[in-house]
Amino acid sequence: MRSRLAILLLTLALTMAVRADDDDDPPTVEAQVDGLLFFATNDTVPTATEGAKEAEKSVPAATMASLRTRLAKAFPQKNYQLLGLHTQNLLKDYESWVVPSKELCLKIDSRGAAANGGINLHLQLWQEKKVLVKSDTILKPGQPIFIGGPDWRKGRLIFVVMLK
Repeated sequence: MRSRLAILLLTLALTMAVRADDDDDPPTVEAQVDGLLFFATNDTVPTATEGAKEAEKSVPAATMASLRTRLAKAFPQKNYQLLGLHTQNLLKDYESWVVPSKELCLKIDSRGAAANGGINLHLQLWQEKKVLVKSDTILKPGQPIFIGGPDWRKGRLIFVVMLK
């Protein structure tokens, strides 16, 4: 997985460098998103790692409580633990990668502003070399997107994308 991630990041860096040579204007930041990776289980939630504790501290308590309530409505598990958080700028005409873990990453292609607010996105959830989910959606403030990921350990991974 590390080699795939390194290749993806290198490809992104090279793409941006080539585009920078073609156009002297810096890329336009259309929005900023948070990608959160949760572990959902019916078992007792394991003790959080230091990285997970730090990620949870960076999310306001009211936002975290709201996310857990929404997760419980959308997914059948009883316990939800934040494993990781990654903030990413969405650049016009560039793909962006939200990488909250070594196992899963999310490719986001911005398709510009939505008619009624928010931003049009094309999402691809990747696990190693495999695309698990593809979706076109509109991401709006206060309306996170929940993407059910693969089964993991005795539970399931869930990706949440929120507009900052």
